[in-house]
Amino acid sequence: MIQLKRAYVSPEKSDGFRILVDRLWPRGLSKKKAQIDLWVKEVAPSDSLRKWFSHDPKKWIAFQKKYKAELRKNTQTVQELRRVIRREKKVTLVFAAKDEEHNQAIVLKWVLQRK
Repeated sequence: MIQLKRAYVSPEKSDGFRILVDRLWPRGLSKKKAQIDLWVKEVAPSDSLRKWFSHDPKKWIAFQKKYKAELRKNTQTVQELRRVIRREKKVTLVFAAKDEEHNQAIVLKWVLQRK
């Protein structure tokens, strides 16, 4: 089971194993408050893709395609995440973006759930 949650929303036991999927640590959030179990910077969009997208909903479809292409080149990290998910059973992908409908965690969840 994979859930999604903003980093600024308080952690709960129901989150299970919390994985931060951002390249940068969420601004103003302490490690203690975030309660992150694993930080996988390598699975986040590249700096150039992140800056290009800038969470512009008009670029959402193109962003998804570009990010999936980056993930296909990063198979080792994606496979490691799949192993963690199988081991932990309940995982929450944690992200900092304000936009909960247009962010990399949504795309990553979709990729991780595909067989």
